[in-house]
Amino acid sequence: MRTRTRAVATLGAAGMVVGSLTACAGWGGGLSGGGQDSINVLMVNNPQMIDLRTLAPYFTKETGIKVQFTVLPEDDLRDKASQEFSSQAGQYDLATLSNFEIPIYAKSKWIAPLDSYLAKDPGFDQQDILKPMQTALSANGKVYGEPFYGESSFLMYRKDVFKEKGLTMPAHPTWQQVAQLAAKVNGAKPGMAGICLRGQPGWGQLFAPLDTVINTFGGTWFDKDWNAQLTAAPFKQAVNFYVNLVRKYGERGAPQAGFTECLNNLTQGNVAMWYDATSAAGSLEATGSPVKGKIGYAPAPVVKTKNSGWLYSWAWSIEQASTKKDAAWKFISWASSKKYEDLVGNKLGWTRVPAGYRKSLYSNPKYVAAAKAFAQPTLKAISSANPQNPGVQPRPAPGIQFVDIPEFTSIGTQISQDISSAIAGKESVDSALTKGQQIAQDVGDQYKEREKK
Repeated sequence: MRTRTRAVATLGAAGMVVGSLTACAGWGGGLSGGGQDSINVLMVNNPQMIDLRTLAPYFTKETGIKVQFTVLPEDDLRDKASQEFSSQAGQYDLATLSNFEIPIYAKSKWIAPLDSYLAKDPGFDQQDILKPMQTALSANGKVYGEPFYGESSFLMYRKDVFKEKGLTMPAHPTWQQVAQLAAKVNGAKPGMAGICLRGQPGWGQLFAPLDTVINTFGGTWFDKDWNAQLTAAPFKQAVNFYVNLVRKYGERGAPQAGFTECLNNLTQGNVAMWYDATSAAGSLEATGSPVKGKIGYAPAPVVKTKNSGWLYSWAWSIEQASTKKDAAWKFISWASSKKYEDLVGNKLGWTRVPAGYRKSLYSNPKYVAAAKAFAQPTLKAISSANPQNPGVQPRPAPGIQFVDIPEFTSIGTQISQDISSAIAGKESVDSALTKGQQIAQDVGDQYKEREKK
């Protein structure tokens, strides 16, 4: 799960190029309507989506369908999508939603199932979509989203620094081993911290990595009966471990550090390790990166579980109120196809192909050659993610780095603020979790009442 900050930075670099290539597509703002030969798309402004907008004329040339985009930063996109889909205004035919929203929207019948289209479009090859992605974008046995981009999480580390220190990264590291290694590489070079871990408040910031640590320590937000577990021993142990690790051996300014800050720290040589999104590898290995070829990639660290990497995707969903569902599906079928991957690779470069969702991409010689440093570790991370069962106990809702209920965006962000304060040394973990327990239990009690009815 990346951040709004990075998306905005990318937008500035891509905007001028995009504007000259896609005269038929709008950049934010209002929509101009259009007939049956046009569709309106609400879309997040991450780099892969900006490339898509650049290449959209190829779709129009192939199908005769014009595409008008509204492109927004992530936070604004989520707000706009929530307003649009909950009201069923029909202003947009489809939108990029994540695997957090899609099961929720499907339950509310705000988005259309895609099974009938898949049945009539065997060339799309649904079986080529990685199983964890299929699971995360389905509800009640039906498919509601098709991925355009996917990621998990893994541990990134400086191979050259480890070699200089005579250290070896275990093939499947535990968090305890990572803490030991962080202590040994802390200060390996002037100003270099042992590890970078997000401390910036936010349900999609601090809790993205922290929830995976909680899971593998044996913790959970709620037990199967909706009893909050923030003050239970495994949850407290995990948060204390995380906070202590980043306080002892973490980056400078950790309470304000998110994805972008940690990416910059590893790129600039300020940290020796970083646990975060697999998508970061493309930037680390990009031409001109000062650490290109110097980074090793290990699985997400574990304690009690076999795997612990998260799962995230930006995916296409069709609004139930759309009167142009057939045209919307044609766009999805094109944008998430193998043919589109080839188009991106041949026109823009293979490291810019939206990755993390099709098995076949990882046997494509051109992609594998361009992404050889991180392609297989990424595939393994995504393939091993289990959003239905990420911990050691039954849970009332799916999700790895989140609890897939609408209320999590609020409670996760609120509680993350106190944990970030603990990282800053302004309050104790016990204090943060005691307050968090009550906040979470209030939500749990609401679900208990609903289940009684």
